[in-house]
Amino acid sequence: MIIDDLRKNACPQKAKILQKFFKTGPGEYGEGDIFWGITVPLIRKVACDYKYLDGASLEKMLDDNVHEVRLCALLIMVLQAKINPDAIYKMYTKKIDRVNNWDLVDLSAPTVVGNFLIDKDSSIFYRLAKSDNFWHRRIAIVSTYAFIKQGSYEETLNISEKLLHDKHDLIQKAVGWMLREVGKRCSMDILEEFLEKYCTIMPRTMLRYSIEHMSDQKRKIYMNAKRLHKSLH
Repeated sequence: MIIDDLRKNACPQKAKILQKFFKTGPGEYGEGDIFWGITVPLIRKVACDYKYLDGASLEKMLDDNVHEVRLCALLIMVLQAKINPDAIYKMYTKKIDRVNNWDLVDLSAPTVVGNFLIDKDSSIFYRLAKSDNFWHRRIAIVSTYAFIKQGSYEETLNISEKLLHDKHDLIQKAVGWMLREVGKRCSMDILEEFLEKYCTIMPRTMLRYSIEHMSDQKRKIYMNAKRLHKSLH
């Protein structure tokens, strides 16, 4: 029933656009992913209609080859995590390989993983940060968003250090995003202290994302320091 309700919203024209946007071609990060062309608001509506869906059905949806079906399952899990966080966290980590595109990670990890671990052992962040699977690494850093929202930045800085030399563009962007949020929600001084230590060696994309909310003058200082270091080495 839920699959039928999702399929009703399919749009072949949007599907073609999304398959390009999410890089589903040969050798790209979303290779082979299938899209039906359904917008996130429509997927959220279906998720709300089926927010009490059972675990077996959710796991089956996570195994589906269609991107929007997996996203719908994850959005339902986000809703259910507020009621039964332990069970949803276990399901998420069991099926973590199915959380395999940046929107799937970003819309689920902070709530399902991050919120669950705020008052618990967070060593999974460090295991995921070492993974050869870059989606696991993105889950590690993006999950710390939940900590940032609580005013805690230590986990974000620690994982950022682990990913400082990551070569994947999607990891560099995610780390820069989380560092930017540390400055925005926790302390700009803490962010600047981190950047003063690492701005010359972190990838340009990571640095650029992390300083987006700073003044033009501050951004120039950090980018010039990066350029100078590169020219000398």
